[in-house]
Amino acid sequence: MSQPTSTSPLLPRLAGVFPGPMLLWRTGALLAALGVVTGAFGAHGLQKRKGITPENLHAWQTASSYAIYNGIALLAVSLHPRFALHRFAGPAIALGSVMFSGSIMALVLARDRFKWMGPITPIGGSIIIAGYIALAL
Repeated sequence: MSQPTSTSPLLPRLAGVFPGPMLLWRTGALLAALGVVTGAFGAHGLQKRKGITPENLHAWQTASSYAIYNGIALLAVSLHPRFALHRFAGPAIALGSVMFSGSIMALVLARDRFKWMGPITPIGGSIIIAGYIALAL
């Protein structure tokens, strides 16, 4: 049995839905830039906010660092001749990064308002890990 292709009945219209290398590149660049901006905010502006603890600052730094790391990884993946077209890895790393870093940042800024996002952080982290494992398979 042959593998499904974009013209096979198993994938009739999904060929154009999956991101290509340029979208992964742009996503990686934006994610890395967001990490730098949020890291700078954490270092210079966040500590002045009322109720921000050293633990909050550490969590914020973790979220910004992971956004940068995963953004750079997406830049690298987008340049790889095989992995740039991987249908799961890049999107998983991107989605997981937004979920992981975004939920941490939301919880630091307004824990009471976004307490429902607490479970999103480990789910996002798991999706990131799945994306990297997919690259190894």
